[in-house]
Amino acid sequence: MEAPSEDDLDVEANADSTGGYTFVLEKATLETAKIGKGYALLNCDDHANFIKRHGKQPGDYRPDICHQALLAILDSPLNKAGKVRAVYVNTQKNVLIKISPHTRIPRTFKRFCGLFVQLLQKLSVRASNGPDKLLKVVKQPVTKYFAAGARRVGFSFSAPEVKRMREFVANDLKEDKESVVFCVGAMAHGKVDVSWTDDFISVSQYPLSAACCIGRICNALELKHDIV
Repeated sequence: MEAPSEDDLDVEANADSTGGYTFVLEKATLETAKIGKGYALLNCDDHANFIKRHGKQPGDYRPDICHQALLAILDSPLNKAGKVRAVYVNTQKNVLIKISPHTRIPRTFKRFCGLFVQLLQKLSVRASNGPDKLLKVVKQPVTKYFAAGARRVGFSFSAPEVKRMREFVANDLKEDKESVVFCVGAMAHGKVDVSWTDDFISVSQYPLSAACCIGRICNALELKHDIV
């Protein structure tokens, strides 16, 4: 597996590190295995036969969903404006990963896989241009990292209520200083099933990818804060 270059791990400067929004990606399939002479991040395209030999379904191994979701969050104007406090990824193996909003995630899936193999083996990845740990494995539960009194919103197509995200932000998230946690599923099948959410909504009458759902969340928040 090709290791990420230093350019992939540079810290990107954010205008304000005290932003009030936290994203949690649930049930991400980030699982490593030794294949040949080295370790790889299992995915349905490259390791289907290996996955089948171990009695599992290749279609369940979709780390690309997590990759696309992270790009949607970290590349967003919302994050560049300093409004994202932190990003957490909770894997199906119950490994919790904290990702700094200053991280520049690799653009290509191959380099992304190399980065997360390195992370899951070493438990942290530092910036190439400083001492900061951009990615690190942290202890469960994720709720202990939330700001006190944070509003917690879960998203799923199976949620009982469909809401327009712009209206939800305008009407339900009125306080500018309120800390808010958004929980989005990062798996191919199933639904987010966490007990700590205050709200559980859908943002479309159609099933959306995690990246598309995150795009709607970020766009609504960018309108709220007049971020262009």
